[in-house]
Amino acid sequence: MAILPAAVLAQEAPEPVAQETAGPQRGFVPGDLFRLQGATDPQISPDGSRIAYVRSSADIMTDKVVPSIWMVDASSGEQRPLVTGEGAHFTPRWSPDGKRMAYVSSDGSGAPQLHVMWLAGGESVALTGLPDTPGAIAWSPDGSHIAYTVRVPGKGTQLGAPPEGMPEGAKWAEPLEIIDKVNYRSDGGGYAQAGYDHVFVIATDGGAPRQLTFGDYDDGGPLSWSPDGTTLLFGSNRSEDAERQTMNSEVFALDVASGAIRALTSRFGPDGSAVFSPDGRKIAYLGFDDAKRSYENAELYVMNADGSDAHSLTAGLDRSIDTIAWVGNSTLYASYDDKAVTKVARIGLDGFVRVLVEGLTPGAHYDRPYTGGSFSVSDKGRVAYTASGTDRPADLWVTSSGKGERLTDLNGTWIDHKAMAPVRKLAVTAPDGRPVDAWLVTPPGLQPGQKAPLILEIHGGPMAAYGPTFSTDDQLYAAHGYAVLYTNPRGSTSYGEEFARLIDRDYPGPDYDDLMAAVDAAIADGVADPDNLFVTGGSGGGVLTAWIVGKTNRFKAAASQKPVIDWGSFTLTSDGAPIYHDHWFDKPVWEEPMVYWKRSPLSLVGNVETPTLVVVGAEDYRTPVSESEQYYTALQLRGIPTALVKVPGASHGGIAARPSQSAAKASAILAWFDRYRTDRAAPDSGQGAN
Repeated sequence: MAILPAAVLAQEAPEPVAQETAGPQRGFVPGDLFRLQGATDPQISPDGSRIAYVRSSADIMTDKVVPSIWMVDASSGEQRPLVTGEGAHFTPRWSPDGKRMAYVSSDGSGAPQLHVMWLAGGESVALTGLPDTPGAIAWSPDGSHIAYTVRVPGKGTQLGAPPEGMPEGAKWAEPLEIIDKVNYRSDGGGYAQAGYDHVFVIATDGGAPRQLTFGDYDDGGPLSWSPDGTTLLFGSNRSEDAERQTMNSEVFALDVASGAIRALTSRFGPDGSAVFSPDGRKIAYLGFDDAKRSYENAELYVMNADGSDAHSLTAGLDRSIDTIAWVGNSTLYASYDDKAVTKVARIGLDGFVRVLVEGLTPGAHYDRPYTGGSFSVSDKGRVAYTASGTDRPADLWVTSSGKGERLTDLNGTWIDHKAMAPVRKLAVTAPDGRPVDAWLVTPPGLQPGQKAPLILEIHGGPMAAYGPTFSTDDQLYAAHGYAVLYTNPRGSTSYGEEFARLIDRDYPGPDYDDLMAAVDAAIADGVADPDNLFVTGGSGGGVLTAWIVGKTNRFKAAASQKPVIDWGSFTLTSDGAPIYHDHWFDKPVWEEPMVYWKRSPLSLVGNVETPTLVVVGAEDYRTPVSESEQYYTALQLRGIPTALVKVPGASHGGIAARPSQSAAKASAILAWFDRYRTDRAAPDSGQGAN
């Protein structure tokens, strides 16, 4: 078979037919991806009266999701656009007095730059004109300066020189590219340019920025000022072998006046996200002791401002902390996932945890139902956050009188009139008796007792988690007449370190049994047609998809998306190469090649009889294109029905970033599955005209 773009396979799908429903509702269709809007990065004002947030919207003309900044009154819900128009506008950050807003913005003609807006009159000024985009924006306590990080270009290694004497007007080839770094490319970033990220500070009333950190190190945020404005906290890996010890960062204190730097942490492990308490006496940060395992919880630590008396507040919580913020000098607010639900909790200096908000969900990157969401907190503890259900991306919420109140309804005017697929929890018990969380998405209008072909959809990571959140892939699959099953097998996060580590040095492995138990539970539930089972997943889910079809023939067809096929080749070509050989394995591949081989789906390719589609982004540097290509070639040589779908210009993390490609990819997978269905003619898809 030829290599097919997603659009070609999509053309083979059955012509959609409008579904008759009670009232004006209709199915979720690919074109609806251009209608979706979501709330992200909510930033509540210091006094808690207003919230700035980033609204993600799809632009049908450019086929991109574009961010804009909006302002909402936290009491009335009245909102207005703050920074919109052509380009991208994001990262709103309040000044300490709440009178100005810093943000990053571009009109589309260059790298986004740092701006400041005076909110009373709406005047705005660009503070920077840099070749790259500033990040980790942090206001000084008196509002006179903003600190940020940005890449400082460097000069790469030179070897030799091109011949001299190029005639005037001649067009010679591009010069040689010399690569001498371990981390020479990154997914979504491409091949690294010479240079390092450093910390800068700039006056908010204009002027030239001042560089504060130097050297051959990447210095990163978030940045935090001391209350007296003399010190900045940042995170960096400044060890001698930083390129090969990528999990060994420290918290550093930077004297703003002199540029002097001192390390406040020193253990082996990733320490960062440090924040001063309001009185400047303590510092909270995230990290863990790196035991070179495939998973560790990030714990919340507190230490004195001089780095002494560092201790964990959440060692007994057994959950990984994502984001932290001080409220007063003795309380922290933190977000974390707990059994597939994202929560915000109050954590005292005594370690006592009280949940304040739960059910946060993402407002962007919602092709699959991952956990997520974001929050911020006012000086007195009012929380702004993003949340929704399974039928739409996140809206903006705020706590009022201890309860959550929704402030936006970004999709209600149209999505309320759609026949969205219902999602419900499915009880699953693994063969060893462990409970496994799973969810079943059913086609709209499916009647009790009626069966549907089932797609097992497997999450990536593998140390990640799905939850009861919105997913365009699942909605499109269900609108096409398929039930969708997604699970959190062992190895998933949010269930504690022990559960996540059950696949340490054993992946893929026992998670296979959990997935098969979930499929059996869906069949026993009465929804899944046992004669029409299909399987797909991306990244870690792509690995497990390829592993599954090498272990069983019970699935009619499969679609392995951006998989690892040979762990040996992957660990030497991925942008995460410095980590995998000693955190996911005990030794590098040249010392124990058979250990890598026994865990590689390629070792089982001789067993595969299942028609298997292979899907990958053309610029994937996490699970490189070569992994998908070798699996496709192996299946072709064996005569197994297969096709290779490449998504042009897409990275690993951005394979569904452009709405048309996200829709076309899902349509291609459905077209592949439709080829091998053995039930009656494909049911009504509900995909009426837009």
